[in-house]
Amino acid sequence: MNIKLHKSDLPDDIDLGNLIAVDGEFMGLNIRRDPLCLIQISTGNSDAHIIQLNRNDYKAPNLVKILNNDKIAKIFHYGRADLAFIKYYLKTDTNNILDTKIASKLSRSYSDNHSLKTLIKEFINVDISKQFQSSDFGGELTQAQLKYCANDVIYLHKIHDELNKILIREKRIDLYKQCLKFLKTRVELDLAFFKDDIWAH
Repeated sequence: MNIKLHKSDLPDDIDLGNLIAVDGEFMGLNIRRDPLCLIQISTGNSDAHIIQLNRNDYKAPNLVKILNNDKIAKIFHYGRADLAFIKYYLKTDTNNILDTKIASKLSRSYSDNHSLKTLIKEFINVDISKQFQSSDFGGELTQAQLKYCANDVIYLHKIHDELNKILIREKRIDLYKQCLKFLKTRVELDLAFFKDDIWAH
């Protein structure tokens, strides 16, 4: 596993290709109280670029350019939370989104567990530790924390490929694509404090 830690932003000359996996780490789940600390990115080649954001100004133009670029597809796992934090702190929309949590819920109707740990175990046959899921990402990062962050992105390409095969086989791929179109609106609803299911009676 090749892990690179970048302070504040990605390097100017970096080329991550046109399909990347993305994840974020926050100080909690309250978007206005708990700051966005890290963004991690993988090209799918056992690499992880971990950007430790400058929380004084959140200036990361190279990262923002990639997130905003609609020619670069971004695979998230439960992107709803990450996209809201990114929009709130980095002041940018994230375009061309894929989501393994949504894909899993639509394709793996044989299971009620759609956690990343479960998907990695099923499709990669690796049992990752989530010990550092609730840890302090706001200060100096330990090697164990960096490895945890890397695990959140390095497997997403393979998982999305496998879920896509099931979606196509079960004729649910169009439903998945329609759900992805609504994801940005769901994020806007979250940011406007509409947390409940607006479709409920």
